[in-house]
Amino acid sequence: FPLAVRGSEGLYMVNGPPSFTESVAFQRDSGKNCKAVAFSKDGSLFAWCNGEKVNVVNVTRAELLHSFDLPKTVCLEFSPKNNVLATWQAYATAKDGTAGVPNLQLHDLRSGKCLKSFMQKKMQNWCPCWADDESICARNVNNEVHFFENNNFNTIANKLHLQKVSDFVLSPGAQPTKVAVYVPGSKGAPSFVRLYQYPNFGGPQSALANKSFFKADKVTMLWNKKATAVLVVASTEVDKSGASYYGEQTLHYLAASGESAVVQLPKNGPIYDVAWSPNSVEFCAVYGFMPAKATVFNLKCDPVFDFGTGPRNAAYYSPHGHILVLAGFGNLRGQMEVWDVKNYKIISKPVASDSTFFAWCPDGEHIVTATCAPRLRVSNGYKIWHYTGSVLHSHEVPSDQEMWQVFWQPFLDGVFPEKAVKYRAVPSDLPSAEPRPAQAYRPPALRNKPVTSSKLHEDEPPQNMKPHPGGSDKPLSKTALKNQRKHEAKKAAKQEAKADANQGPAQVKTPQNALQNAVPATTTGDPEVDKKIKNLKKKLKAIEQLKEQAAAGKQLEKNQVEKIQKEAALLKELEDLELGV
Repeated sequence: FPLAVRGSEGLYMVNGPPSFTESVAFQRDSGKNCKAVAFSKDGSLFAWCNGEKVNVVNVTRAELLHSFDLPKTVCLEFSPKNNVLATWQAYATAKDGTAGVPNLQLHDLRSGKCLKSFMQKKMQNWCPCWADDESICARNVNNEVHFFENNNFNTIANKLHLQKVSDFVLSPGAQPTKVAVYVPGSKGAPSFVRLYQYPNFGGPQSALANKSFFKADKVTMLWNKKATAVLVVASTEVDKSGASYYGEQTLHYLAASGESAVVQLPKNGPIYDVAWSPNSVEFCAVYGFMPAKATVFNLKCDPVFDFGTGPRNAAYYSPHGHILVLAGFGNLRGQMEVWDVKNYKIISKPVASDSTFFAWCPDGEHIVTATCAPRLRVSNGYKIWHYTGSVLHSHEVPSDQEMWQVFWQPFLDGVFPEKAVKYRAVPSDLPSAEPRPAQAYRPPALRNKPVTSSKLHEDEPPQNMKPHPGGSDKPLSKTALKNQRKHEAKKAAKQEAKADANQGPAQVKTPQNALQNAVPATTTGDPEVDKKIKNLKKKLKAIEQLKEQAAAGKQLEKNQVEKIQKEAALLKELEDLELGV
């Protein structure tokens, strides 16, 4: 399973593990002007534009199938069954201001003929979307979705016409095809996402599911593999509360059966990433102000496992769904946590600093991380890892060159069988990529003094690593986790009800971090004694308040003065109880 690499040195392919040599099956294209590349869904065909022509080759047979004279092509895509190649060139009007020529072409890959040309001004969502069996193909034209059947692009077979469809996504997998459409709100009306089953588009009653919401400038819609549900990340460009410069995000869930919900995320802040598990019954969200939280949810939108907090902003499930990588790329240091999802145990914690790209190999065993231009123009190159944390191959391009893109040749599901999860690092000839820990800056006055560790925030451990009352630090079993979650949920509900009852409208809730720093209640192991201790503390607190009032010049009642006189006796009693006398 080779990797394709595109950069200022041209376009070439590298054989994957274990050899990592340059592939002889693909003739290197040394032109410095390679703008667009694409593999077909099954990985058998490969197309690229080198600034002169668009070439299509059969990767396995290493033979050139077609060469199209489209030098300005910027985007390429194959239809799912390799019948059509779509190409897009930047739209340009004629010099006299009249409309330009059609710039989106669909080519028949059997005959090489152009099936149809369309005008497509925007690069965003330029490519028509096909169902996996190519029975239907759809494009968004002037805010309505046009459907073509069996690659006949001369007849519009169906139209989905709502107020203003700004985006749509077809469901993956077998027939019947479902369509998720997004209509942005206008003039005070909410935005909404609706699910339809093709070709039943007869108004709101025919929709499979509907979810409306305010606060959305743009949305991302994600179907699960089995096409039973869609996750919608709705985001605004600006957070009106001023809490975040990422804007504000909310996560919504729609099932094809008609259910919909808002996914409740326990920590405030941006939603960095959401990923469906390939099993289609769970998804992982990475969210909250740094250090970010990561949680796996089920189809009821209930949390299944909480990974605690850490420096992360992305989640990647392996193709088989048995491993999950949580990572912090971009403005974070490249720490990765590799988790065994079946047992919720951590496998490895490699670090890929300065990475701008991450991808699982279709075999579910290997990973590529890369540093590409223009995101970063120095130290461009890629590394191939085994998920157990070993670096198997590392390639850095010369300092005067750039690397723009690297990606695996895809394979259809089922080509690679799922293998048992390994915990021991796979042997490698390369040293592990542990970066030297950066030393914190210390002012001259403190340099010869002992180091005191001061953390801005304590990371919250994953839920099965939290110290529990028994005191043993062994990870919890699945049943124990379930019971712990139930217990925590009950406790939280009780506290919420209590807080709501005690709180007048003028009072402000204690911020969460202040609650966490509160003194923990003393426990002696005997519930009766604990109760007495709690009551004594209550009385002492009331006495404190009375003393403050007296100090402020308030005239106290007789019974209040008597209360204050009992303070010494109460303190003695509390001390005896706590010491267990």
